[in-house]
Amino acid sequence: MPPRNVRHAGAAVVLAAAIAATGACAVGPERAAPAGAVAAAPTATATASPATPSTSAAPPAPATVPKTLSFAGKTLDGTAFSAAALAGRPVVLWFWAPWCATCASQAWTVAEIAPKYRDTVPIVGVAGLGEQKAMKEFVTEFDLAGTPQLDDRAGAVWRRFKVAEQSTFVVLDRDGKVVHQGFLDGESLTRQVETLARG
Repeated sequence: MPPRNVRHAGAAVVLAAAIAATGACAVGPERAAPAGAVAAAPTATATASPATPSTSAAPPAPATVPKTLSFAGKTLDGTAFSAAALAGRPVVLWFWAPWCATCASQAWTVAEIAPKYRDTVPIVGVAGLGEQKAMKEFVTEFDLAGTPQLDDRAGAVWRRFKVAEQSTFVVLDRDGKVVHQGFLDGESLTRQVETLARG
């Protein structure tokens, strides 16, 4: 009998030791909770990270409006237009008349490239020397409605840039300085716009 009791007692001691060891393992993850807290930190960082781009992606300060772009008017469809909104970008002003055959030949190039460079080198038509009805028909015929076409029947913008004849292109760099004024064929116009867009 005594030896059996001793064996039972020994087994009880071993069992108690095993339970204690298991309890110690259970404590391990709880003590590792700080590691869990560290793992949660990236979540907090990830939550905060969207705020970082919005801070750095704040809208840039408005560009200083040069004198060359300090004018306003209305487009042929009656929309208010302010050239000041184009400040900070190169701009091409195209002075045309609805009855002008040269303007008609250039219209195809303008209609083709203007949408492509709308955000980098805006092309703005300035219609003059004609009736509004004829100007609107010209815009429709050559699919120019996708670009601003100013109604300048009074000639205010033409006089501002001292334009004496159609078809004339006035090319402004991003500082508003006139870098070209005069005739441009389709190929030359495209080249000018591409160069300005790269610069």
